[in-house]
Amino acid sequence: MKYCLFFLLFLLSIAGRSQKVYPLVKGFGGVNAVALPVEKPDPGQTYNIVVEVNTDNPKPEMVHELLEKIASIANLHVLGGVSPERLHIVGVIHGPAAMFLQHDSVYLRKYNVPNPNLPLFSALKKAGVRMLVCAQSMVKRNIDPATIAPELEIALSAMTAISTYQRRGYMLLKL
Repeated sequence: MKYCLFFLLFLLSIAGRSQKVYPLVKGFGGVNAVALPVEKPDPGQTYNIVVEVNTDNPKPEMVHELLEKIASIANLHVLGGVSPERLHIVGVIHGPAAMFLQHDSVYLRKYNVPNPNLPLFSALKKAGVRMLVCAQSMVKRNIDPATIAPELEIALSAMTAISTYQRRGYMLLKL
């Protein structure tokens, strides 16, 4: 019993002192450095990950939570010891998520705030994360290609982008 109480107090002390770190994507996708993890990524392996995001953002005045999770995925792998050279992440955005990729001028008209996702896209690109947007979703939602953030690339479709990357050995994460 005494050891259980000591261990619980130890865990609570760690939780109270935890500060977010951003080892690869600066300023976004903060993660917690935790003591004594049992399972970590293998720093000797190469990680190829394609991440699918297709959900709405109920708070358009804030960074889209699932788009920021792409930064968290990158930060967690680097925190776990994987070098950025061994980490290859491609975000594929489609469906309702495509509405949150536009320049401030368009975003302001829709949501009355500047697009909070634009700095995230810059940070992801700087970290080597490739971001694709589905052209089919853009057509369906009347999104002018000239209005999307410059860090994004247009894919024929989300489905073909995902299937192409899976064929290349990328693991799919659906957020």
